[in-house]
Amino acid sequence: MSPRPLLRTVSLGLTVALLGAATPAAGAPAAAPPPAASGPPAVTPADIQFRADTLRRGSAREVGLLPDHVDRLPADLAAYLQPTPDHPGYPAYTGAVVLAAKDGVIVQHAAVGAAVKYAAVGPPPELVGVELPADQQIPMRPDTIFDMASVSKLFTTIVTMQQVERGRVDLDAPVASYVPEFAAGGKAAVTVRMLLTHTSGLPAFTALWSRYPTPAERFAAALATPLTAPPGTRYVYSDIGLIALGVLLERVTGRPLAELVRDGVTAPLGMTDTGYNPGPERRSRIAATEYQPYAGRGMVWGEVHDENAWSLGGVAGHAGIFSTAADLAVLCQALLNGGHYRGQRILRDDTVRAMLVNYNASLESTYPESDRGLGFELNKHWYMMGLSSPVAFGHTGFTGTSIVIDPLSHSFVILLSNRVHPDRGWGSNNVARRVVARDLAEAMPVRPRSREAWRADPRDLATSTLTAPLRRAAQSGTASFLLWYDTEPRYDNARFEVSTDGGHTWAPGRMLLHQGHRRWTSDGTVTGYGGRVWWQVTVELPDQATHLRWISTTDGSGQGRGVYVDQITATDRDGVLFQGEGGDDSRLIADGWSPARD
Repeated sequence: MSPRPLLRTVSLGLTVALLGAATPAAGAPAAAPPPAASGPPAVTPADIQFRADTLRRGSAREVGLLPDHVDRLPADLAAYLQPTPDHPGYPAYTGAVVLAAKDGVIVQHAAVGAAVKYAAVGPPPELVGVELPADQQIPMRPDTIFDMASVSKLFTTIVTMQQVERGRVDLDAPVASYVPEFAAGGKAAVTVRMLLTHTSGLPAFTALWSRYPTPAERFAAALATPLTAPPGTRYVYSDIGLIALGVLLERVTGRPLAELVRDGVTAPLGMTDTGYNPGPERRSRIAATEYQPYAGRGMVWGEVHDENAWSLGGVAGHAGIFSTAADLAVLCQALLNGGHYRGQRILRDDTVRAMLVNYNASLESTYPESDRGLGFELNKHWYMMGLSSPVAFGHTGFTGTSIVIDPLSHSFVILLSNRVHPDRGWGSNNVARRVVARDLAEAMPVRPRSREAWRADPRDLATSTLTAPLRRAAQSGTASFLLWYDTEPRYDNARFEVSTDGGHTWAPGRMLLHQGHRRWTSDGTVTGYGGRVWWQVTVELPDQATHLRWISTTDGSGQGRGVYVDQITATDRDGVLFQGEGGDDSRLIADGWSPARD
């Protein structure tokens, strides 16, 4: 069947060309409407400024980062080579590699621990690792090659978008128009876009490797998998959908997926250590993964960990790629550049913007973690931490891999670990994912407007208060202060409250916030992306106000850059009630807040 037309236009606040329909498929809407001029801050892919940076090694200071936070990355990773209070029982991994960069400058690239440490796992329930002799263990190196697991989906996505650019694939065409047998199981209406946004209605997983005897039968079973929900109504992260997408690419082009990835991505970008099924000559550089006697495999080392990808010959749309931190850094930089690197273009810049639209916005109320572009996860504080924003993008992999790309600060951080070595039951490495993203985010200073501001301490499950007793009860006064906030949406927030009875009871203070041309009001609470700017806030105080209070509340995991307050003043018709820079700062009562100078 001939492909459908390629380009149509939707609105993103500014008009940008997106690769999709003006009327999106169910469950896969285009961008949200432009924000009201008086509303809270918003950012869309149209706001991203692409660059043409080429990676090089350099110092944190030359790109405006605080060296202490960058320097602590290796030590923070090394802390999880043994059990910790937030990861008890087992280490988070036996080894890891981190690479962090900003403005094209690689400011950290380090390795900790071991790439190969265990020969087997003892019988359950203990899951005790059986260590190799010391002389057979292999230390982790910065150029260690890792099984990328689901980060492989990004390579499938990029190749898909290349075919969209060439007019061979239409995102809103039924998958069955390219792969007719996919229509089985109620899937005739499932579109390519739905596979990329995980809204197809397909289940997350099925054990193809153990249920079917040959690769051909396994691929056929994946394509025949029936829906578990009507298309576009539910977000379910699905390996089956990406397996089908890999087949679609092979049908459309008449070429194997591995060749499409090589010729479309890795070869143009010079990613020489990246691909499927690495040869035996690279085994000594590869991090081992899991002991899988149930699959007859023993300790998996040099072959893809994912059982389905392994049973499909090592090449599938959902898993199978091996890579290094340095190679992935080139891919990350190419995306930050708008799809090109060193004169080689793998995607158009409008395509990259299209990939960063949240097509699942209508599903957020039911599925809070559903934020997805085309292939990419968006704004995931649970591992992106303070690098998160509505256009921050990345992906994780089951083996312990992750990338986080922040196009607003032109930065990214890559964490590669072998957290399934020797057993997936030892737990996730999410704690380490958060640490590396936090360290890079914390290295980006928030500069006070005065000598020092106040910051809510970055703690989980915390309610922190900063209280300002007024010099006397107000007579219809006004408070003003500067507010900088960047929190995990919905789960963390900052509040401003006022007391009229000496601090015994409190009521929210309605805030007028303005910054530049933008003005908006809040009932006293703000949450989410604050624009990474200082907001000037004014509040009309009730008669007899005696105290002002700022509260920061966090949940059990995942944070943004935090909450800051500066230049607090309050006056009424009789004069000054509070003057922060006039000496009243010493009267502030800080519970979980600290002075901040960076």
